[in-house]
Amino acid sequence: MAEEVIRQEEEIKPVYAGARGTAVKILNRIERTDAYMDKLLDIELKLDELSAVDKSLLAELVHGVMRWQGRLDYLLNSFTHGNFSKTEINLKNTLRVALYQILFLTRMPNYAAVNEAVEFIKRLRGEKTANFVNAVLRNVIRNINDIQYPKRDENQLHYLAVYFSHPQWMVKRWLDRFELPELEKFLIANNEIPPLTLRINKLKITPGEFLVLLDKEGIQYEGSQLIDFFIRVKTLTGIAQLDIFRQGFFSVQDESQALPVLLLAPQSGERVIDMCAAPGGKSTLIGELMKNKGEIISVDKFDHKLHLLKTSCERLGITNVKTLTTDASTLEIEPAEKVLLDTPCSGLGTLRKKPDMRWKREVEDIQVMVKLQEQLLERAAHLVKPDGVLVYSTCTTEPEENETQIKKFLERHHEFHIDDASKFVNKNLVNPEGFITTFPHRHHIDGGFSARLIKKL
Repeated sequence: MAEEVIRQEEEIKPVYAGARGTAVKILNRIERTDAYMDKLLDIELKLDELSAVDKSLLAELVHGVMRWQGRLDYLLNSFTHGNFSKTEINLKNTLRVALYQILFLTRMPNYAAVNEAVEFIKRLRGEKTANFVNAVLRNVIRNINDIQYPKRDENQLHYLAVYFSHPQWMVKRWLDRFELPELEKFLIANNEIPPLTLRINKLKITPGEFLVLLDKEGIQYEGSQLIDFFIRVKTLTGIAQLDIFRQGFFSVQDESQALPVLLLAPQSGERVIDMCAAPGGKSTLIGELMKNKGEIISVDKFDHKLHLLKTSCERLGITNVKTLTTDASTLEIEPAEKVLLDTPCSGLGTLRKKPDMRWKREVEDIQVMVKLQEQLLERAAHLVKPDGVLVYSTCTTEPEENETQIKKFLERHHEFHIDDASKFVNKNLVNPEGFITTFPHRHHIDGGFSARLIKKL
């Protein structure tokens, strides 16, 4: 009788259960759809299906597989005699998850990774496929000390792409721009797990008072080397449930995302337009710096994204933000003293935090983005009052979207000139032309670009 009950429970138990099964489910969806990793993962982490330990493992597995997919796939192709790319998606991601555990999670016994993978695929695809998974993974373990990667001296591009797990088109672009030692540092940095960076809300609490609260909570932190009201923490689980978060004492934001706002230098009483505002990290920082005095028009195409901004404003105590749902490229409103255009871009500066981005982007996407950025810049030029400020920013490292984009804009618009960014931010972040250019391997923050332009009277 007991055996019958167990069997029935097994039959109704969801196939994609536990940290590993859920990881396969998320990875399947990333590969099959346009959905982004962070959103899919966030949905699962908010559910009560998994324990805190399993949620941590789930996040590790999904991020890890996405980060190292290039290397994992190369090895799995070797151990399946070149047939890995042709395998069915559940089998692919089961093998990726297991191999990631074997290669990178040294605290976990190899046999556990193999057994979990075999049992999972047996429920899903039967005994024969499970035997195949078992054979492949045990062969990997037997030969783990003799694993071969492409030879650096035979094909440098292939070696770099496989070993550091980046698409070849991306590595090829960077090989043309960086010396090899620096390029390797760049690729290594993209595969590092970034710290969590918190922005202290000085509307509600002083940095000193906030650090006292962290000390009481036993949360370890270190100060930012770039911005005095930012700090870095290694881990902060269950952020949304923390009382200090609910009270609006801080936001989660990379320092690179704050730099365009510091460059904008918003002042109390001014009128500011944030043209591509959602999800709202820059708009809320503008509000904090303006001390709720003046007006911020935060624009986005999607109302549900602006709803997130409104929720953040309520939590942070920001009252001078007005939202406007429309396409910023056709925006028609009264010009403002200051305009921020944090434009859509290829996002190649954020690969540490969004490892799935490297596999979703194609080289053609950059030119598509360049055209959109041109349209938005043209609109932004009309929205700045004479003697006003336009800040253009991206979260990418690619020149066509950054320096080249701005230089072409200035050729078309002689009424604008560059204002040197070193007057507003740490000089180490500013290139000789007066633009902010950041890279993860140089500055230990996300890669990005910002330019401050003044419209002549």
